[in-house]
Amino acid sequence: MRRVWDRMQYNGLFVKMFVVMVVSLITVTLLTSWITIRMSERLFMNTFSITNSKIINQIKTNFESFNYGIITVSNNVLQSGSVRGFLTKEDKDTITTTRTYYSATQKMKQISSNLDPYEVGITILGVNGNMYTTDSTKWPMSVKQLRAHPITIQMNADPKRLIYQFSSGTTSAHQPVIVATKALYDRVNSTLYGNLYIAIRESAFKQFYTNFTSEGNDVVIMNKSGVIVSSNLERLIGNHNSDMLADASEIVKQGLSYKDTRVMGKDYIILSEYLPTYDFYVINLIDKKTALNHLVNTRAITLICAGIVLVALLIIFIITRRITRSLSLLVRQMSKVTKKNFHNYITVNGSYEVRELGQAYNYMLDELNDYVKQLIETQKEQHNAELAALQMQINPHFLYNTLASIKMLVQQGDKEKVSDTINALISLLQNTLGNVSETITVGQELDNLRNYVLINHMRYGEGVKVNYFIAPDCMQYRIPKLIIQPFIENAFFHAFNERNEGYIYVLISVDSGVLICEVVDNGAGISGLTGTGMLPNPTKTRQLFSGIGVRNVHDRIVLLYGEPYGVSITSQPGQGTRVRIKLPVLNS
Repeated sequence: MRRVWDRMQYNGLFVKMFVVMVVSLITVTLLTSWITIRMSERLFMNTFSITNSKIINQIKTNFESFNYGIITVSNNVLQSGSVRGFLTKEDKDTITTTRTYYSATQKMKQISSNLDPYEVGITILGVNGNMYTTDSTKWPMSVKQLRAHPITIQMNADPKRLIYQFSSGTTSAHQPVIVATKALYDRVNSTLYGNLYIAIRESAFKQFYTNFTSEGNDVVIMNKSGVIVSSNLERLIGNHNSDMLADASEIVKQGLSYKDTRVMGKDYIILSEYLPTYDFYVINLIDKKTALNHLVNTRAITLICAGIVLVALLIIFIITRRITRSLSLLVRQMSKVTKKNFHNYITVNGSYEVRELGQAYNYMLDELNDYVKQLIETQKEQHNAELAALQMQINPHFLYNTLASIKMLVQQGDKEKVSDTINALISLLQNTLGNVSETITVGQELDNLRNYVLINHMRYGEGVKVNYFIAPDCMQYRIPKLIIQPFIENAFFHAFNERNEGYIYVLISVDSGVLICEVVDNGAGISGLTGTGMLPNPTKTRQLFSGIGVRNVHDRIVLLYGEPYGVSITSQPGQGTRVRIKLPVLNS
């Protein structure tokens, strides 16, 4: 048992490498297969939704054509005097009644010809009790039944609209029908003289969309109450489904292409279109399981992945075993190296693999020692930069002059300016004190700049105008504290020391994924910076803004974000200065 344990320990590297590779290979294979299947499904759903959106538009066109015919019939009935006479005149004698009935029936036959392509039955019912039906088999109803029917009550409640309603049928005919109803309403004297019913059986109503259905691709017509008035799935007709209604309403209101949801115990892709003339939703139900079974052969993918894994494992076993034999001696040598001591180099000897790894190990120690040295230097530089940044948080001279200005304003009795200046100074101190490594939003930095400018205007007047041009989408981006304000201070105290008028522009925008902050003035300029992107030489150029130089600001940005970012200055004596600060785009 002891020998087995020692042998396992001796070959521990091989065992660990093989186990890790097996687990990694199986994990990568499973994840890759799963992601590929999911991507295929997503692509399929997107493509399918685009195709079915066109189908829904065609179904919508079919419904609109039918609705146009219904509107034509209802308008012709409203405009017909013979129909109106038949529905309003009381019976005087047999001859008059017969003539009225004959005239109305002839007119109704003529009007109903507009709907000959559709299997509909047209019924008119007058206030005098007269009724005429072009085809009583479509929706057999007596005068008494029609007057008391909820469809008639709903129609008379809103006499100015053409309303489509659902009826589950009658006692003599149980076939569900969709009834288009229109109250015959006299707009001149505001009286109701009859009702118009145009009934089409649900089985005939399906002709508008049946050709676009298939296995797993179904159509449901639902009213705004959640009742299914028509569908190629006959078991659903007449049922109420609030979940499907909510999904259809959400798709229409939010303008979604489709929605992935679960309805009636199955996973569906739902597309929906609202028909305002019918007050119906056209809903396309795509059964995901049925549709995706035609797309992905899971069994074939599983077999292929299993075969690939087995072959890969065999190759890994052979290669790993050969490598680890040569590594055994090296492992024993490396295990004797003192921990946390980077100067214990090993003797390079043995096989080719061992020599290469030994040399690599020794080279790694050299690189690691160099890296530690560089890291120490970098930390020192960063610490110095942060100390320099701390030094310029509060400029004592600036604070002294600001308080002196406040004192002068108090003596002058200008309470409003005193209050504004004190508030600006408080806000400026609150936002600048604290950890200089913190980041603030561009909006907060803009508030700091405005407070700083307000204080300087109170002190020196408003001869130097400051304008801000900030892209709206940049206001929530985060930048380090005290990055822009020092350059405004530099412009105030160095660019306009010979004259007290001019302008300073602050511009912030995003260019090619980089946040660009610019401070531009038309002041005296800086000599020796005529080239683009140059920085002042700290050994030849005086330190700017009292305590920290341009190069220190630049170094601070480089330490925080890397070489692609930093400060560059373009300036010519007498023509002003442009400071350009490049920062990464950091969201709040």
